[in-house]
Amino acid sequence: MIEDDLRAAFARHEALTPPVGPLRSAIDRLAAARRRRRRRLRAGGAALALLGVLAIGIPPFTPDRVAEDATLLAEPAGSAPTGALNILLLGVDGSAKEPARLADSVLLVHIPADRSRPYLISLPRDLAVPIPGHGTDKLNAAFRYGAGDGRPDLGRGYELTRRVVTDLTGVRVDAGAVLTFPVLRRLTDEVDGVEVCLPREVRSIHTKRVFPTGCQRLDGAASVDLLRQRRGLPEGGLDRDRHAQLFAAGLIRRAGEQGVLANPASLFALVDTVGADLVVGGDGSPLVDLLKVLPDLKSVDPVGLSLPVGPPEGLGWRLPPDPKEAPAFLAALREDRLAQWAARNPGQVNRTR
Repeated sequence: MIEDDLRAAFARHEALTPPVGPLRSAIDRLAAARRRRRRRLRAGGAALALLGVLAIGIPPFTPDRVAEDATLLAEPAGSAPTGALNILLLGVDGSAKEPARLADSVLLVHIPADRSRPYLISLPRDLAVPIPGHGTDKLNAAFRYGAGDGRPDLGRGYELTRRVVTDLTGVRVDAGAVLTFPVLRRLTDEVDGVEVCLPREVRSIHTKRVFPTGCQRLDGAASVDLLRQRRGLPEGGLDRDRHAQLFAAGLIRRAGEQGVLANPASLFALVDTVGADLVVGGDGSPLVDLLKVLPDLKSVDPVGLSLPVGPPEGLGWRLPPDPKEAPAFLAALREDRLAQWAARNPGQVNRTR
C-alpha cells in the first residue's frame, strides 16, 4: 500500500521536474574546465622544473598555487627574479610508481646574481650530515627517510633532503626537482641525445657496455647506464658525481643548440613527454616573470665544483666535510663569490666537457 501511494505521488509531481539536459551540460562543462586546468598545471610545473634541470635557476610551480597559476599567461608580466638562485636536483633510482631508495646524486645548481654562468655543485652521497629526526647519517639517506617505505612519497623525500642541504650550505634553495631514471631517459631522447666527454673508460657492471675515453653522444638508456656506475671507478661515488656534472653540462649545451632555452613553445613541447613522473619543489613564481631570466645568462657553459671532503671515517665510509677547505667553499657559495673561489682553486674545478 505504501509503495502504491509513493508511486502515485511521484506520478502527480513528475510534470514539475525540470529538464535534466541543461544541468547535465553544465556539469560536463565544469568537468571539462577542471580537466583543462589540471593539464595546464602539470605542463607548467614540468616546464619550470625542466628549466631547473637545465640550470636556468627558475623556481617551478607547487601544487598549492593552482588557482593563480592556471591563468597566469593572461596576466601582466612583473619583474624577473634578482640576486643569486639555487636549484636542488636529486637523482634517484626508481620512479613515481616504484620504490626509490636513496638520492645517490645530489646536485646544487647555483646561478650568480650577475648571471655569468651556472655552477654545478656536487654534494657527495656519502657526506656525513645531521638529518632532522634521524641523527647523523649519509646525505643520500635523507631522501629515504623523507620518502618512507613501500610506495615512496618523492615530494617528502625531496623536502627533507632540501632541509638538510639548506642547513649544510646556509643558502636558500629556490627550487628543485626529483629526477628518476625514466625522466632522464625520456628527457635525453627528446633532445636526440647528450654528448658526454669522459676522462677515462667506464665499464658498466649492469649491462657490460663499455664507454670509451673521450666524447660520445649517448641516448637515454646509455645515459642512465653511465649515471648508475660507481663500483669499479677509481673514486667511486665521487667519480659518479663528476659524470653527473658532465651529463648535466651536455644537456644544457644540447638544449641551447636546439634553441629550447630561449623558446617557451619548444620548452613546453619538450616536457610534454615527461609529464607527471617529474616531481618538483619550490616556492613558485609567475612564468612570464621567470622567463625574463633566460636572456640575462651570459653563458650556458657551466663550471663544475664539488664540496671539499676529507677521507672516509668509520666502517660506514662516511665522508666528513674538509675542515680546512669546506668552510671557505661554503662561504664563497653563500656570498655569491664562486667565480673568485674557482679562480683561486683551479685544481678543484671539474671539467664539464
